[in-house]
Amino acid sequence: MECPEHSAPEPVFQEPWHAQVFALTVHLNESGAISWADWVTRFSDRLAQHGLSRELDGGDDYFHVWLETLEGFLAETGTATPGEASEMRTAWEAAYLATPHGQPVKLAAQ
Repeated sequence: MECPEHSAPEPVFQEPWHAQVFALTVHLNESGAISWADWVTRFSDRLAQHGLSRELDGGDDYFHVWLETLEGFLAETGTATPGEASEMRTAWEAAYLATPHGQPVKLAAQ
């Protein structure tokens, strides 16, 4: 019988990319690039645009909107154009798919 104190905790994020996009947003806030109040307003507006008025479970639907909001913010501030964001997303996806399970994901030198 397994002891509850020795069982693995439930993951906070369903997918690694959910944690990564969350961490990047927190980093942008902590570095002063975006205020949390501004982020909440942008994200809430984007959720409303998608009609996601139901309670979300923190899954892909929620984090796709989160990523879309972040990419929109980066484009508005001139940090990254939509094309650059798309290229980076594609590069990370290719790197992720080419990386053996359990190994760190790294982008190829460009």
